[in-house]
Amino acid sequence: FVSSCKNDVLPKPASQLRLDYPVAQYAHFSNHCPFEFDMNEEAVIKEDKNCGFSIHYPKMKATIYLTYKTVNNNINVLLRDAQKLTYEHVIKADDILEQPYINQDKKVFGMFYRVNGNAATNAQFYATDSISHFVTGSVYFYAKPKFDSIMPAASYIKNDMQRLMETIKWK
Repeated sequence: FVSSCKNDVLPKPASQLRLDYPVAQYAHFSNHCPFEFDMNEEAVIKEDKNCGFSIHYPKMKATIYLTYKTVNNNINVLLRDAQKLTYEHVIKADDILEQPYINQDKKVFGMFYRVNGNAATNAQFYATDSISHFVTGSVYFYAKPKFDSIMPAASYIKNDMQRLMETIKWK
């Protein structure tokens, strides 16, 4: 006769991963560089060389990289390079949605790209005044891209990137 001291095994209830992010609060960022913008207060900004920035999201393990270039009669080259950078992700992307941005009052013109699928980046943009200033931005996560897994964080940061682009002001 065999006896056991273990309790009966019960199945565990089904569960879902819950990712809660705080409601975004934005602060104005300005320094010596020729442009300024609003950014999420939860993010940590670090200035790189030539007025480029890394905006880190430690809780989401992601970074937005901003690059600034001066326009010197080379706007077509800068536009082509920004578009080429985005469309290099077409191999892994399910689709790329383009959203033009025009703000006549601030003289800011650009394009916001939403990249869906397992691409290295989920969002990119460029903004320019077509005469003097050109800014590009892209987000990268610190993990191998699995779109379903990072979708909540990617959506949150896409909104931040769009807000950043829409609040760019040239000095």
